[in-house]
Amino acid sequence: MEESLSLSQNQRLQQTLAPLQVQYVRVLEMNAPEIEDELKRTLDENPALEAVPADDSAGDLSSGADDDFNESAEQMQLADYRHEDDIPYYRLEARNYSSDDSYYEPVAVAKSESLIESLMSQLSVSKLSPRQLSIADIIVGSIDSNGYLTRTLPSLIDDVAIQGGIDASDQEVREVWRKVRSLDPPGVGAYDLRDCLLLQLKRMGNDRAVSDAREIVADYFDLFSRMHFDKLSSMLNIDESRIRAALNVIRSLDPKPGSAISGGLDQDDDRFSHITPDFLVDVDSEGNITLSQPDNLPGLRIESTFAADEDINVSRKMSRSELEAMTFIKRKRDEAVDFIKALQMRRETLNRVMTAIIKLQRRFFLSGDELQLRPMILKDVSKLTGDDVSVISRATSGKYVSTQYGVYPLKFFFNERPKEDTDASTIEITNALRRLIDNEDKAHPLKDDALMTALEAQGYKLARRTVAKYREKLGIPVARLRRSV
Repeated sequence: MEESLSLSQNQRLQQTLAPLQVQYVRVLEMNAPEIEDELKRTLDENPALEAVPADDSAGDLSSGADDDFNESAEQMQLADYRHEDDIPYYRLEARNYSSDDSYYEPVAVAKSESLIESLMSQLSVSKLSPRQLSIADIIVGSIDSNGYLTRTLPSLIDDVAIQGGIDASDQEVREVWRKVRSLDPPGVGAYDLRDCLLLQLKRMGNDRAVSDAREIVADYFDLFSRMHFDKLSSMLNIDESRIRAALNVIRSLDPKPGSAISGGLDQDDDRFSHITPDFLVDVDSEGNITLSQPDNLPGLRIESTFAADEDINVSRKMSRSELEAMTFIKRKRDEAVDFIKALQMRRETLNRVMTAIIKLQRRFFLSGDELQLRPMILKDVSKLTGDDVSVISRATSGKYVSTQYGVYPLKFFFNERPKEDTDASTIEITNALRRLIDNEDKAHPLKDDALMTALEAQGYKLARRTVAKYREKLGIPVARLRRSV
């Protein structure tokens, strides 16, 4: 067997991102609450990084604000109250804690009853036995936040035996199931929309409109969902006025009865219920626009023991423990420097991108009129800032701006031209489309072809499929489903 050696030469182009670039890209796409969490995590994990105290601006490598601010956090919190009598007692108590102790400030939380708690509270005052309450607990636990059962009755019977360990007959489980479906709000415990509407209709009176509505939902729900009112009138042998009265009864019902009771949403994190703007835009009486970034990030600097030696030389003559210590110090200091630089780059990029958006959409920021929004895409902002389109996309994702007209996501300002030869924005066209549909004859709603013709008469020349796309974007159904008697 012969062996041979060969030498070959290959050329390959490869791009590698530096650690600073990776850090910058990661923090750029974070919004205000996320960047605050990232800063806290980095301060905890990296001993080479420290926050600059409020009264010490020396060594701040990421100076964010130039204005002096001497008001303490406690004074700011007390200033939120209109009168001294409104200040809670715990804010006026002396804090007899040392500087090293942890202090947890009381937080006022509005406690609201969840749907499951409401249902179990109603069952607890009923005449159910402890055994039946245990069965009811399993059934109620299968109800979602909208009030619908997520398990079928046979599955619930199995759950009672397996999860609850209760040897109950089918009839016993069925009786408790009926009791749950009789609770408030009406319609809770339904399997689907038809079942939900029927549960509500059964609790209403027996006048003619309710009886007609009950028959429509029970026997002709498919025709009702497709808005075939002529067929309904023929099948039920009733005139148009009775159909209209029955439909009014059905429209008064709640398709999501459970949502009326708070607690359906996860309220553990306030960030999901509150928007923190990344920018503030103010306009004075002379039309001057001022941009600011109200972040709560403290100044950062390198901790003194890590910054003592600017050039750390790692030598092979060191002992193993010394080598590991010096390598650790150098790595942590480099990571801290990169993080500070990444935050600086993030702030500069966000300011640059928002400034470009204000320049392109100046008419909107002066008037607050959505019709003043001009067509704008990522490439337009990229041309003004000099940044890549991917950078613009990350800088605008999940970010919000607060104006005197309201809080808007940055993505709100981006809208394409439907056609290259027009200056009309998609927002302008969708508003015109919405007005046409709002003012149409509900007995004879406009089809997409008719909407296309009406828009063309207003100067918006679009294809029928484009009109259909904008209609679906607005969440408006087709003409057949918009019809009403």
